[in-house]
Amino acid sequence: MSRPAPIPPVDLKFQHAEVAEEVAAGWAAVLGKTAFVGGPQVTEFEAAYAAYSGVAHCVGVANGTDALELALRAVGVGPGDECVLPTNSFIATAEAVARAGAKSVFVDCDPDSFLIDTKAALGAITERTKAILPVHLYGQIAPVEELLTVAGEHGIAVVEDAAQSQGAKRNGAVSGSIGHIAGTSFYPGKNLGAYGDAGAVTTGDADLAAKVRLLSQHGSVEKYVHSALGFNSRLDTLQAVVLQAKLARLTDWNAARVAAADYYAELLAGVAGVTVPGTLSGNEHVWHLYVIRVAERDRIVAHLRDNGVGAAIHYPTPIHLTAPFADPAFGPGSFPNAELVAGEILSLPMYPGITRAQQERVVEVLTEALA
Repeated sequence: MSRPAPIPPVDLKFQHAEVAEEVAAGWAAVLGKTAFVGGPQVTEFEAAYAAYSGVAHCVGVANGTDALELALRAVGVGPGDECVLPTNSFIATAEAVARAGAKSVFVDCDPDSFLIDTKAALGAITERTKAILPVHLYGQIAPVEELLTVAGEHGIAVVEDAAQSQGAKRNGAVSGSIGHIAGTSFYPGKNLGAYGDAGAVTTGDADLAAKVRLLSQHGSVEKYVHSALGFNSRLDTLQAVVLQAKLARLTDWNAARVAAADYYAELLAGVAGVTVPGTLSGNEHVWHLYVIRVAERDRIVAHLRDNGVGAAIHYPTPIHLTAPFADPAFGPGSFPNAELVAGEILSLPMYPGITRAQQERVVEVLTEALA
């Protein structure tokens, strides 16, 4: 009997097929004019993504890590400052803080949603705290509103890490519009993904947007006139074409992810040994990832992969236990929730275009592994 076709963790072919003709035409226009940096395509996408996100300003940049660093630098983060962030995140969140010259102060996550523990974050504030970075993991928004009032009283900026949540909402507000400023990533596998690296900063504050744009262009708004020490981080024109085409379809693609998540929940309802993900009250989840919890995670992942199911792990090591951010004062056991879930989480295949038959196969193999 033939072996079932492999099911990848992410399949970008479906999305590419929907936008291929539009992207080809857009790229031909850019190539024909040899306008490879900046231009109307970038401006149009920035305006469209700002409108989609419910903010006044969007600045396209080279990648998501740059977006966070630029957002932090725009709010004044620098050497001697501290930034509070969850240890349960991709390392880029802490990298951005370090690149801005500041120190990361890690806090634990909520054991159910895996989102930042807001009480712990507020408790970590010191006289050196300049920013708090709530991370919107897996497609849903952290409870940012629980941070804003206290942060505002202390003059602390709330900088959203919105890399995994394009289109998600919390209490009606769109990801990237709730804090003072936000950075997002358009890495290819994101809900809104480019054909390479890309990112953006969103904000309702015109002054912050202007600072980001200044810093992302060598500290210059006029050629050869430099008023600040910046660096080069611009959204590529060809990537702007891709993102514009995909943005027009993002609402439908997110709806497809929601439907797939609902079907996973239905299929897994009677499967012992699986903790399915939930949605925080007030959130409209867009399911960038479908992350379950199981005991013996590594064995389960190996079984899934051996049987053609592309399981993934996001993320196996909390940031405080990685080599670049290791601190003897915060070794194993310092953040128990993050450390516990890091050993149990696994991401099932999730993308627009995944079929019910594929999801049924995923759960079939998962159930075999759990038996």
